[in-house]
Amino acid sequence: MRQQITRFLISTLLCLITLPAAASEATLQQVIETLEKGYANLQDLQASFSQTTILAGFPKPQKGHGELALRRPPRSTAQFRFDYTVPRQSIISNGSQVWFYQPENKQVLVSSLEGMMQGGNSIGMAYLTGLGNVSMDFNAAFGKPARDKQGNYLLELIPRKPTPVLSRLRLAIREESVTAFLADGQAKDLFPVASSTVVDASGTETRISYSKVRTNNGLSAAKFTFKVPQGVEIIKP
Repeated sequence: MRQQITRFLISTLLCLITLPAAASEATLQQVIETLEKGYANLQDLQASFSQTTILAGFPKPQKGHGELALRRPPRSTAQFRFDYTVPRQSIISNGSQVWFYQPENKQVLVSSLEGMMQGGNSIGMAYLTGLGNVSMDFNAAFGKPARDKQGNYLLELIPRKPTPVLSRLRLAIREESVTAFLADGQAKDLFPVASSTVVDASGTETRISYSKVRTNNGLSAAKFTFKVPQGVEIIKP
């Protein structure tokens, strides 16, 4: 269960060789800078998400959707919250502890964030929470093709230190975000990611699409603390 949570979080809320591009096209470095410079000013995030997981060896995908929230306190570990509408469940962290709540089963798994990040998963977790550095943590290249049907730039990211839960990361960076960055070198979109796909060592793919993104609205720390309801079983690893 802990590995499944980590894989999702990594879905969470990113080689150096690029193909020759037309004059109107952004370079690989410019797309990466659009992403990194936006994250540098990200304090909090709210968005709707849609998730599709394709398990290796199982042709039928697993689907879910819900709302996510992310908060980056100054000089502190990021906090996050994923509330699924389908299936009904929540994953919440205050930066030190994680709760995985399944209301229909009346159970909540409680784990330390440090424990979840053990086993080499820190790179994936750091990126999801906006603390990672693409240039430092990954070898990056444009995907093939370099753009999707919507015109978004596609990045193929290979972690410099792969782990069982993160062997490859694909990101779709919004075209309009890159275009705005090229105009004056300023990252106006703090979360330019249209979708992310995590591939683990077994070949399982988890794709998350983001919509209705709102940033820097002053989210309270109280949103990222979970009070266990009465009658719910607490499970600790």
